[in-house]
Amino acid sequence: MSPSEKVYNPSKEIVKRALIKSMDEYHKLYKEAEDDFEGFWDRLAKDKIDWIKPYHKVLDETSAPFYKWFVGGKLNVSTQCLDRHLDKRGDKTAILFEGEPGDKRAITYRELSNEVNKAANLLKNQFNIKKGDRVVIYMPMIPELPVAMLACARIGAIHSVVFGGFSADSLRDRIIDATAKLVITADGGHRRGQPNMLKPVVDEALKDSCESIENVLIVKRNKEKVNWVDGRDHWYHELINDESNVCEPEVMDSEDPLYLLYTSGSTGKPKGIQHSQAGYILWAQLTMEWVFDIQEDDIYWCSADIGWVTGHTYILYGPLAVGTTTVMYEGVPVHPDPGRWWKMIEDYKVNQFYTAPTAIRLLHKVGPDEPGKYDLSSLKILGTVGEPINPDAWIWYHENVGNKKCPIVDTWWQTETGGHMLSPLPGATPTKPGSATFPLPGIFPEIMDENGNKVSANEKGLLCIVKPWPSMLRTIWGDPDRYVSNYFSRAKKNGKPVYFTGDGSIYDEDGYIWITGRVDDVLNVSGHRIGTAEIESAIGHHPDVAEVAVVGKPDAIKGESIFAYVVLKTDHPKETLTAGIKEVVTKEIGPMARPENITYVPGLPKTRSGKIMRRLLRSVAKGETITQDISTLEDPTIVGKIQDSMKH
Repeated sequence: MSPSEKVYNPSKEIVKRALIKSMDEYHKLYKEAEDDFEGFWDRLAKDKIDWIKPYHKVLDETSAPFYKWFVGGKLNVSTQCLDRHLDKRGDKTAILFEGEPGDKRAITYRELSNEVNKAANLLKNQFNIKKGDRVVIYMPMIPELPVAMLACARIGAIHSVVFGGFSADSLRDRIIDATAKLVITADGGHRRGQPNMLKPVVDEALKDSCESIENVLIVKRNKEKVNWVDGRDHWYHELINDESNVCEPEVMDSEDPLYLLYTSGSTGKPKGIQHSQAGYILWAQLTMEWVFDIQEDDIYWCSADIGWVTGHTYILYGPLAVGTTTVMYEGVPVHPDPGRWWKMIEDYKVNQFYTAPTAIRLLHKVGPDEPGKYDLSSLKILGTVGEPINPDAWIWYHENVGNKKCPIVDTWWQTETGGHMLSPLPGATPTKPGSATFPLPGIFPEIMDENGNKVSANEKGLLCIVKPWPSMLRTIWGDPDRYVSNYFSRAKKNGKPVYFTGDGSIYDEDGYIWITGRVDDVLNVSGHRIGTAEIESAIGHHPDVAEVAVVGKPDAIKGESIFAYVVLKTDHPKETLTAGIKEVVTKEIGPMARPENITYVPGLPKTRSGKIMRRLLRSVAKGETITQDISTLEDPTIVGKIQDSMKH
């Protein structure tokens, strides 16, 4: 029996403490949503959200696919995460922070509330930030990052967090698209034992074409020298203490935007995914309870960066909404050694640990025996996120980190979905290594063929979600037509368009869902979605490049690596060209988009209409025998020429 065929049942200890204790309980919840869809969501919204004003309609589908949830309801997400906990949990630790150099902070709910209120007043009083204004946050993983996000939520500003690894060009694009008024950043952070400078990137981004930015607010973190623009730049620490720790929360409509988060698509332009208030925070809270089985005294750690949606939902909003203690770490998993994360789990007595398959594979490779050197007995639940996990990594994680006693919740979801969609429930679901198992209650996926028909077992199809859900994206910022064409034009059910995820998947004989990867031109590199068009556009800006095609190639650590086929205008020394091309990509997008492989070819396989046949290039990159029909190519000999050029 291969690892992926073995079924792992929840242990008696986990079942005993679990909120959902069996598949019967799961099926009962799922059937409730099937039988009374709106009643199901109505019950949960009334139970979980502290409404300022109740809603009068659960779901408005009249403008589908622009769905509206909890119509007329009023709330504030910051009060959902902070104020309502103060009486019962005011002295409980909200955030346990550890910097890469080893500095530590434990911040209680009351302390966090005070800091958020002061920051909210600072945004209002010093920078005139109002409800609906956009604030771009470009920061390291330090507590001032969640403070800034919650301060925006408190006053009704829309935050857009940009991952600190993105380049000045990528930051500029996001600032311009959001027409942001303010950038909140830091001098820098710490990464791999070195200063990771952020303020210079902001300076470069703002050199031109960012007229909407009025001010830059800077947190002092690594104390490196930075350039200063008088009148525009302001130190956070010099202003924050002048502000009151009382700030009345803005009354927000359920459908007001909470945040924008940019993600890659199949075209070169990143998409500003817009999430709403009530539906998002409801699902963040429910999935924290169901998937991680969060209970009052738990210490929970998600190792993601808040620059990605995983950090939004499962470091900040979800954990704080349920009133748990969330761990936040600044640096990389292998600094100063491969035991760093395991030492933190031991020190903080972490109960739930949530990380990416890329990190698991890396830690397995560089320190397979490291977990055994630490006391990891506090762990109850392990999780994975970002991409499908291969069975071998799953088994190592289960046996060496979880000591064969911790269920693994292998979660499938997206920036667009706001929270988990498919996942095991730790006290209920028999798991199969590599499978995201089943949909959560209230989520209705279907794997369809190209004609919109449900596929049979072991037949690959397109993963679609056939009913709306509260935390779904509401639109693409400033581009509603792209929202419809990207997500609701591929498939229909009962005559209605359904949400297309962009992922292929398969049902097995037991109904388990297995994700097979992207079916559009988007790569999943270390759990980060990067559009091939975006990389191709950057490479195409190199003066010696005539044409380029980018595909994904399987990678043992990253899941997928970036493979670029480049046609040159003239013959040049390849070594200097390769370095130059990688430099262009790093400048325009960021280091995570740098191609692992660049191969120079005489031409690209194109149909007579000019379409590049990327599936052929994927096969060539993998070293596969070409079995596809190449007779439709403009030049059927080009594939052989490409293969020959790769041998030299």
